[in-house]
Amino acid sequence: MIALLISPAGAQQAPQGTPTRIRGTVEKLDGQALTVKSREGQSVTIALSDNVAVAYLVKKNVGDIKPGDYIASTGIKGTDGKLHAIEVRIFPESLRGAGEGQYPWDLKPESVMTKATVGTITQAPQGNVIKVSYKGTESEYTVDPTTPIFANTTGDRNLLCPAPRYLSLRRSLTTASSPARAFMWRRTASSRRCDRHRHQLVR
Repeated sequence: MIALLISPAGAQQAPQGTPTRIRGTVEKLDGQALTVKSREGQSVTIALSDNVAVAYLVKKNVGDIKPGDYIASTGIKGTDGKLHAIEVRIFPESLRGAGEGQYPWDLKPESVMTKATVGTITQAPQGNVIKVSYKGTESEYTVDPTTPIFANTTGDRNLLCPAPRYLSLRRSLTTASSPARAFMWRRTASSRRCDRHRHQLVR
């Protein structure tokens, strides 16, 4: 699976400063131009800046999440009315505060993204309950044993290559003349081969 998220330099931003997401597959990287095929079947070309940041995600488990960590949790409300995590990412200290808050996400219908600091972690019958705080507000997620958990790790653009996997790209009015500032590349833990990687572009 490929997931891309970009924030283009000089492009008009969405009202809350968040770029627009596009999902599809990487087709090619030609110099500064990254071409992806959206899930709607359209080819989209994104210009990369000279200082574009590349990172990949390393698979972790719930025991690696500690109080004080800055994390990104994508979740969906369960029948109990509480948020259940469908993916968790542990950020490095250098990204603390990036995108802090809670807002709608498009990983799945009705999903919510929460970027916040971990407070407490308690065990419950349905999984670990992680309480987080952001901008003076508290929220909590249930993280079950099957929830994918990753940690961000710095990489370089050599990690980008065509991959016949699903991709999610986030951008804001991006064109070939509007360079992306940063992106994340995600891979599965099972292989380092390009054709089996998962990618994501981030701000």
